[in-house]
Amino acid sequence: MGDAERTLLAANQAFYDAFEARDLDAMAAVWEQSERATCTHPGWPALRGWPAVAMSWKAILGGPRPEQFILTDVAAHVAGDAGWVTLDENLVEGASTVSAVNVFVRAGDAWRMVAHHASPVLRGG
Repeated sequence: MGDAERTLLAANQAFYDAFEARDLDAMAAVWEQSERATCTHPGWPALRGWPAVAMSWKAILGGPRPEQFILTDVAAHVAGDAGWVTLDENLVEGASTVSAVNVFVRAGDAWRMVAHHASPVLRGG
């Protein structure tokens, strides 16, 4: 694994650290605050543009229950100034799993998230 992948994984971890800490300022620091920011929470329609994405995080992080994740099957990929991380978010509360794709762009020496898409994994057979 190269330096680009390591720093990409660190940016991805900062996203989950902000989520678990319910820290809106830390969450905002992870994101590129532009019109190309896109977020699809499980069960939500796609949100486009930083104002809509920021409002969603304000609602989620201010909600009644904190989330705790165990991240598995994490894979990072870098292509020039774009990078993406695929993983499974295993939620401790409720024992459910969400599959996620987090897309980042390089901004100087930092990675900024431009897209988060999370979809519940259905169990059973």
